[in-house]
Amino acid sequence: MELINEKAIEAYVKNFSLRQMLIIPAILLILSLSILAYTTYRTGSPVQLGLEFQGGTAVYFDSDKTPDQLKEEYKGFQVAQAREYGGGLRKIMQFGPMDDAMKDELIKKVKSEFSNVEIRDMGEQFSKSLQGQAVRAIIISFILMAIVVFIIFRTFVPSGAVLISGFADIAFAAAMMDVFGIHLTLGTVAALLMLIGYSVDTDILLTTRILKRKGELNEKIKDAMNTGLTMTTTTLVVLAALFIMSSGIISSFMLIDIIRDISVVLIFGLVADMVNTWMTNVGILKWYVEKGTKKIEKRIEKPRKKRQRA
Repeated sequence: MELINEKAIEAYVKNFSLRQMLIIPAILLILSLSILAYTTYRTGSPVQLGLEFQGGTAVYFDSDKTPDQLKEEYKGFQVAQAREYGGGLRKIMQFGPMDDAMKDELIKKVKSEFSNVEIRDMGEQFSKSLQGQAVRAIIISFILMAIVVFIIFRTFVPSGAVLISGFADIAFAAAMMDVFGIHLTLGTVAALLMLIGYSVDTDILLTTRILKRKGELNEKIKDAMNTGLTMTTTTLVVLAALFIMSSGIISSFMLIDIIRDISVVLIFGLVADMVNTWMTNVGILKWYVEKGTKKIEKRIEKPRKKRQRA
């Protein structure tokens, strides 16, 4: 059984125009930016912030109550999140910043109702500092990626196509975090940074095959797609297995929130990368190479016409 259908790839490369290739990526990018804009309008941040980035209190305890019951019971304390933690009866509730009197009341209530209680606080100032560091890390990574890509290819269009694809991958992953209620934590920031490397990897593979190898254009694209799709598909299978093992779906494995969230963000990003690399980037590069070929043909034709007239 073939992992990648070569006949389907060949038909796609030969029959789809630039406009057809860009329709789906454009819709996904507009949808992603719309979700991020709405979340920014509603919360002040494009992605819902976790405890590390907004400050607050996290309470860990043992209870047989469901997360929905806990949210209803503690809604007066503006509970941000309630969920199972680590399997068994272990639960976690996260609360936003609150004054000392309300925090004392919360701690008293929790300790009187539940057993094995553990409380962790994150100061607002420290959280704001982490926010700045996370934003700087993503921006600097993107800038350095852009510099490296431009040095490698030294032309604007291929370099721009790589950057557009990488940006669209991260935008889609961040938008899906909002849709599925995944908060921005130190773990998910690491996942977004990894996505920059993952997305550029397949884009550079494609661009190098097209610009620096000899051969017929469609054949070079087909070979690059075979290799790139195989790489991405195998990575997605591994991430899916990681998600299943860390999400507590299988009872013999423990729920590990940070691993689950990282794997989900990477899955969203890689799905977007398959669309953006093999539709957006392929379409732009195909147009760029064909346009360059036509210019060369025109330059060759001009001297021939002059000789014929002479």
